[in-house]
Amino acid sequence: MDFFKKLFGLQRPKAAEQPTAPAPEPAMTAAEAANQAAREAGCARLDRHWQSVGEVEQDVLGYMISPSLMGGPHWPSTRQAYRVVRRVNSIVLATDGLSDPFDDVEGGGNGFELELFIESPDFPEAARTPGDVSPFMRTWAFDVVRTVASTVADAGGIGHQLERYGVLSLELPGVSQSPCMGDELPAHFISADDCLGVLVGGPAPDFATHLADMPLSPVTLVPVVLMTAAELDYVRAGGGQARNDLVQRLQAAGHGHVSKLKRESVV
Repeated sequence: MDFFKKLFGLQRPKAAEQPTAPAPEPAMTAAEAANQAAREAGCARLDRHWQSVGEVEQDVLGYMISPSLMGGPHWPSTRQAYRVVRRVNSIVLATDGLSDPFDDVEGGGNGFELELFIESPDFPEAARTPGDVSPFMRTWAFDVVRTVASTVADAGGIGHQLERYGVLSLELPGVSQSPCMGDELPAHFISADDCLGVLVGGPAPDFATHLADMPLSPVTLVPVVLMTAAELDYVRAGGGQARNDLVQRLQAAGHGHVSKLKRESVV
Protein backbone atom coordinates (compact mmCIF):
# COMPACT_ATOMS: atom_id res chain seq x y z
CA MET A 1 0.00 0.00 0.00
CA ASP A 2 2.82 2.36 0.84
CA PHE A 3 4.28 1.69 -2.59
CA PHE A 4 1.12 2.95 -4.36
CA LYS A 5 0.91 6.00 -2.11
CA LYS A 6 4.43 6.94 -3.07
CA LEU A 7 3.79 6.22 -6.74
CA PHE A 8 0.79 8.52 -6.98
CA GLY A 9 2.15 11.18 -4.65
CA LEU A 10 -0.41 10.58 -1.94
CA GLN A 11 1.99 10.09 0.91
CA ARG A 12 3.04 13.16 2.91
CA PRO A 13 6.83 13.63 2.56
CA LYS A 14 8.97 13.07 5.58
CA ALA A 15 9.98 16.06 7.65
CA ALA A 16 13.39 16.18 6.00
CA GLU A 17 11.71 16.33 2.58
CA GLN A 18 9.43 19.28 3.42
CA PRO A 19 10.13 22.37 1.27
CA THR A 20 12.13 24.92 3.20
CA ALA A 21 11.24 28.62 3.33
CA PRO A 22 13.80 31.03 1.87
CA ALA A 23 16.22 32.43 4.39
CA PRO A 24 15.13 35.85 5.67
CA GLU A 25 17.07 38.88 4.53
CA PRO A 26 19.69 39.84 7.09
CA ALA A 27 18.64 42.82 9.17
CA MET A 28 20.44 46.09 8.49
CA THR A 29 22.98 47.19 11.02
CA ALA A 30 22.50 50.53 12.75
CA ALA A 31 25.14 52.07 10.47
CA GLU A 32 23.44 50.71 7.33
CA ALA A 33 20.07 51.99 8.50
CA ALA A 34 21.53 55.43 9.17
CA ASN A 35 23.16 55.43 5.74
CA GLN A 36 19.88 54.50 4.07
CA ALA A 37 17.99 57.19 5.98
CA ALA A 38 20.56 59.81 4.95
CA ARG A 39 20.32 58.70 1.31
CA GLU A 40 16.54 59.02 1.32
CA ALA A 41 16.70 62.41 3.05
CA GLY A 42 19.25 63.64 0.51
CA CYS A 43 17.08 62.50 -2.42
CA ALA A 44 14.08 64.29 -0.93
CA ARG A 45 16.09 67.49 -0.44
CA LEU A 46 17.38 67.42 -4.01
CA ASP A 47 13.87 66.79 -5.27
CA ARG A 48 12.53 69.82 -3.41
CA HIS A 49 15.30 71.98 -4.83
CA TRP A 50 14.77 70.86 -8.43
CA GLN A 51 11.04 71.45 -8.02
CA SER A 52 11.89 75.09 -7.31
CA VAL A 53 13.79 75.21 -10.62
CA GLY A 54 11.21 73.61 -12.92
CA GLU A 55 8.82 70.73 -13.45
CA VAL A 56 10.55 67.56 -12.24
CA GLU A 57 9.76 64.31 -14.03
CA GLN A 58 8.61 61.65 -11.58
CA ASP A 59 10.77 58.97 -13.22
CA VAL A 60 14.55 59.13 -13.40
CA LEU A 61 16.93 57.79 -15.99
CA GLY A 62 18.77 54.77 -14.67
CA TYR A 63 20.11 51.30 -15.35
CA MET A 64 18.75 47.82 -14.73
CA ILE A 65 22.23 46.88 -13.48
CA SER A 66 24.51 49.52 -12.02
CA PRO A 67 27.50 50.26 -14.32
CA SER A 68 29.75 49.97 -11.26
CA LEU A 69 28.89 46.26 -11.10
CA MET A 70 29.94 45.77 -14.72
CA GLY A 71 33.37 47.39 -14.66
CA GLY A 72 32.12 50.95 -14.99
CA PRO A 73 32.89 53.98 -12.81
CA HIS A 74 32.18 53.74 -9.09
CA TRP A 75 29.80 56.36 -7.78
CA PRO A 76 29.43 56.65 -3.99
CA SER A 77 26.70 54.00 -4.11
CA THR A 78 25.53 51.57 -6.77
CA ARG A 79 22.66 53.97 -7.56
CA GLN A 80 23.49 55.88 -10.74
CA ALA A 81 20.55 57.92 -11.97
CA TYR A 82 19.70 61.16 -13.77
CA ARG A 83 16.87 63.62 -13.22
CA VAL A 84 14.91 65.49 -15.88
CA VAL A 85 13.74 69.00 -15.01
CA ARG A 86 11.59 70.85 -17.54
CA ARG A 87 11.83 74.64 -17.50
CA VAL A 88 9.89 77.17 -19.58
CA ASN A 89 12.36 77.35 -22.48
CA SER A 90 14.87 74.61 -21.69
CA ILE A 91 15.43 71.23 -20.06
CA VAL A 92 17.89 70.27 -17.34
CA LEU A 93 19.53 66.84 -17.12
CA ALA A 94 21.16 66.31 -13.73
CA THR A 95 23.04 63.46 -12.11
CA ASP A 96 21.31 61.86 -9.14
CA GLY A 97 23.64 59.80 -6.97
CA LEU A 98 27.04 61.51 -6.95
CA SER A 99 26.05 63.00 -3.59
CA ASP A 100 24.72 59.75 -2.12
CA PRO A 101 26.45 58.65 1.10
CA PHE A 102 29.23 56.16 0.38
CA ASP A 103 28.23 52.52 0.69
CA ASP A 104 29.88 50.75 3.62
CA VAL A 105 31.39 53.97 4.96
CA GLU A 106 30.36 55.01 8.43
CA GLY A 107 30.51 58.67 9.39
CA GLY A 108 31.17 59.94 5.85
CA GLY A 109 29.57 62.88 4.09
CA ASN A 110 27.29 63.20 1.09
CA GLY A 111 29.45 61.31 -1.39
CA PHE A 112 31.41 63.59 -3.72
CA GLU A 113 29.34 66.51 -2.35
CA LEU A 114 28.18 67.55 -5.81
CA GLU A 115 25.75 66.77 -8.58
CA LEU A 116 26.35 67.73 -12.22
CA PHE A 117 23.78 69.19 -14.59
CA ILE A 118 23.49 70.46 -18.15
CA GLU A 119 20.74 72.78 -19.37
CA SER A 120 19.78 73.32 -22.99
CA PRO A 121 16.82 74.26 -25.17
CA ASP A 122 18.06 71.95 -27.92
CA PHE A 123 16.67 68.45 -27.50
CA PRO A 124 15.13 66.15 -30.11
CA GLU A 125 11.38 66.34 -30.52
CA ALA A 126 10.93 62.89 -28.98
CA ALA A 127 12.26 64.19 -25.65
CA ARG A 128 9.85 67.10 -25.44
CA THR A 129 6.81 65.09 -24.39
CA PRO A 130 6.28 65.30 -20.60
CA GLY A 131 5.92 62.02 -18.74
CA ASP A 132 8.40 59.99 -20.78
CA VAL A 133 12.08 60.24 -19.86
CA SER A 134 13.39 57.31 -21.91
CA PRO A 135 14.19 59.38 -25.06
CA PHE A 136 16.76 61.39 -23.09
CA MET A 137 19.11 58.41 -22.94
CA ARG A 138 19.56 58.77 -26.72
CA THR A 139 20.56 62.45 -26.69
CA TRP A 140 23.83 64.34 -26.93
CA ALA A 141 23.17 65.95 -23.53
CA PHE A 142 22.90 62.61 -21.76
CA ASP A 143 26.13 61.41 -23.38
CA VAL A 144 27.88 64.60 -22.24
CA VAL A 145 26.72 64.61 -18.62
CA ARG A 146 27.21 60.84 -18.30
CA THR A 147 30.79 61.10 -19.60
CA VAL A 148 31.64 64.01 -17.30
CA ALA A 149 30.09 62.13 -14.36
CA SER A 150 32.29 59.11 -15.15
CA THR A 151 35.36 61.34 -15.17
CA VAL A 152 34.39 62.90 -11.84
CA ALA A 153 33.77 59.48 -10.28
CA ASP A 154 37.06 58.06 -11.59
CA ALA A 155 38.86 61.06 -10.06
CA GLY A 156 37.21 60.49 -6.68
CA GLY A 157 35.43 63.83 -6.93
CA ILE A 158 36.56 67.29 -8.04
CA GLY A 159 35.59 69.39 -5.04
CA HIS A 160 39.14 70.48 -4.24
CA GLN A 161 39.82 71.45 -7.85
CA LEU A 162 36.63 73.51 -8.06
CA GLU A 163 37.46 75.20 -4.78
CA ARG A 164 40.92 76.11 -6.06
CA TYR A 165 40.15 77.13 -9.65
CA GLY A 166 36.46 78.02 -9.60
CA VAL A 167 35.80 76.72 -13.11
CA LEU A 168 37.41 73.71 -14.79
CA SER A 169 37.63 72.67 -18.43
CA LEU A 170 37.43 69.14 -19.75
CA GLU A 171 37.89 67.55 -23.15
CA LEU A 172 35.72 64.65 -24.28
CA PRO A 173 37.61 62.78 -27.02
CA GLY A 174 36.22 60.59 -29.77
CA VAL A 175 33.04 62.54 -30.45
CA SER A 176 32.53 60.76 -33.78
CA GLN A 177 32.40 57.43 -31.90
CA SER A 178 29.35 58.57 -29.92
CA PRO A 179 26.22 58.12 -32.07
CA CYS A 180 24.33 60.85 -30.22
CA MET A 181 27.07 63.47 -29.94
CA GLY A 182 28.42 62.72 -33.41
CA ASP A 183 25.00 62.97 -35.06
CA GLU A 184 23.45 65.82 -33.08
CA LEU A 185 26.25 68.29 -32.32
CA PRO A 186 26.92 70.94 -34.97
CA ALA A 187 30.33 70.76 -36.61
CA HIS A 188 31.59 73.99 -35.05
CA PHE A 189 31.46 72.36 -31.58
CA ILE A 190 33.83 69.53 -32.59
CA SER A 191 37.56 70.21 -32.69
CA ALA A 192 39.89 69.15 -35.49
CA ASP A 193 41.09 66.28 -33.29
CA ASP A 194 37.52 65.02 -32.66
CA CYS A 195 37.09 66.46 -29.16
CA LEU A 196 34.27 68.30 -27.45
CA GLY A 197 35.24 70.85 -24.81
CA VAL A 198 33.12 71.63 -21.76
CA LEU A 199 33.36 74.02 -18.86
CA VAL A 200 32.64 72.48 -15.47
CA GLY A 201 31.53 74.86 -12.73
CA GLY A 202 30.55 77.97 -14.66
CA PRO A 203 29.04 80.25 -15.72
CA ALA A 204 26.74 80.35 -12.70
CA PRO A 205 23.07 79.52 -13.38
CA ASP A 206 20.02 81.57 -12.50
CA PHE A 207 19.14 79.42 -9.48
CA ALA A 208 20.81 78.45 -6.21
CA THR A 209 23.49 75.79 -6.48
CA HIS A 210 24.66 75.39 -2.87
CA LEU A 211 22.58 73.11 -0.67
CA ALA A 212 23.89 73.65 2.84
CA ASP A 213 21.14 71.61 4.51
CA MET A 214 21.81 68.19 3.00
CA PRO A 215 21.70 65.49 5.71
CA LEU A 216 25.44 64.81 6.08
CA SER A 217 27.39 67.60 4.35
CA PRO A 218 26.76 70.49 1.91
CA VAL A 219 26.27 69.67 -1.77
CA THR A 220 26.94 71.87 -4.80
CA LEU A 221 25.10 71.64 -8.12
CA VAL A 222 27.77 72.04 -10.81
CA PRO A 223 26.92 73.19 -14.36
CA VAL A 224 28.45 71.53 -17.42
CA VAL A 225 28.59 73.94 -20.37
CA LEU A 226 29.51 73.21 -23.99
CA MET A 227 32.38 75.06 -25.63
CA THR A 228 32.67 75.54 -29.37
CA ALA A 229 35.82 74.25 -31.04
CA ALA A 230 37.17 77.82 -31.29
CA GLU A 231 36.55 78.33 -27.57
CA LEU A 232 38.29 75.06 -26.76
CA ASP A 233 41.33 76.17 -28.77
CA TYR A 234 41.24 79.48 -26.89
CA VAL A 235 41.32 77.68 -23.53
CA ARG A 236 43.99 75.23 -24.71
CA ALA A 237 46.23 78.15 -25.61
CA GLY A 238 45.45 80.42 -22.67
CA GLY A 239 44.86 78.09 -19.73
CA GLY A 240 43.12 79.30 -16.60
CA GLN A 241 43.09 82.97 -17.60
CA ALA A 242 41.41 82.15 -20.91
CA ARG A 243 38.93 79.87 -19.14
CA ASN A 244 37.84 82.61 -16.75
CA ASP A 245 37.65 85.10 -19.61
CA LEU A 246 35.45 82.70 -21.56
CA VAL A 247 33.05 82.46 -18.61
CA GLN A 248 32.74 86.26 -18.59
CA ARG A 249 32.22 86.36 -22.34
CA LEU A 250 29.44 83.78 -22.19
CA GLN A 251 27.73 85.78 -19.47
CA ALA A 252 28.13 89.06 -21.35
CA ALA A 253 26.68 87.49 -24.51
CA GLY A 254 23.58 86.38 -22.59
CA HIS A 255 24.28 82.65 -22.95
CA GLY A 256 25.38 82.04 -19.37
CA HIS A 257 25.38 78.38 -18.39
CA VAL A 258 22.83 77.29 -21.01
CA SER A 259 24.27 75.14 -23.80
CA LYS A 260 22.76 76.37 -27.07
CA LEU A 261 23.70 74.39 -30.13
CA LYS A 262 22.93 77.25 -32.52
CA ARG A 263 25.04 79.91 -30.82
CA GLU A 264 28.22 81.29 -32.35
CA SER A 265 31.60 81.35 -30.65
CA VAL A 266 32.28 84.24 -28.29
CA VAL A 267 36.03 84.35 -29.06
